[in-house]
Amino acid sequence: MRIGVVTFPGSLDDHDAARAVRIAGGEAVALWHADADLHGVDAVVLPGGFSYGDYLRCGAIARFAPVMGTLVDAANGGLPVLGICNGFQVLCESHLLPGALVRNDSLHFVCRDQRLRIESTDTAWTSAYEIGQEIVVPLKNGEGGYVADEATLDLLEGDGRVVARYLEVNPNGSRRDIAGISNARGNVVGLMPHPEHAVEPLTGPSTDGLRFFTSILKGLVEA
Repeated sequence: MRIGVVTFPGSLDDHDAARAVRIAGGEAVALWHADADLHGVDAVVLPGGFSYGDYLRCGAIARFAPVMGTLVDAANGGLPVLGICNGFQVLCESHLLPGALVRNDSLHFVCRDQRLRIESTDTAWTSAYEIGQEIVVPLKNGEGGYVADEATLDLLEGDGRVVARYLEVNPNGSRRDIAGISNARGNVVGLMPHPEHAVEPLTGPSTDGLRFFTSILKGLVEA
């Protein structure tokens, strides 16, 4: 299966995401922000970083990149998309996911190994987990606080669209300890922590993040 990884000017974790795809058993395909073609990939990862220097606000310029016009249409048609950290911000700015990511309530950049609880396995990217499973993956953000109005938060909770929740400590002030959400269809997921940094024992605090990538590959094979 071919998983595209988009590089924007300022992306930092595109190579890490591509490596995670390869470790999971997929073929990583490099996609450039100026591409208007997704080159026939079966799914897409929007990686972490500081796309376009986070000018205006995080993800606000990236949403207008040529690749995003094609990606939004494809995602609305069912293409699986995972946005990690800055990628989550881009998904919200592109209106593929509701809500927004704002400055951490501490006003400081946070970098730590973060404990999470998986709240939904009904997405293309979390089917290999178990509901309630606790995992540890790195977190690194300055504008990672997820916010939305109460009606939207209630909708996400009621429809089972909260994908992961922070445990032990809320590192950025996210409403209801939300670390990740999905769209209604479950093919689009945004996650603030970095599963691609927890896919092999040598470099991560665990291999707990690998199942985000094996989930999509298994789902594509079975589709």
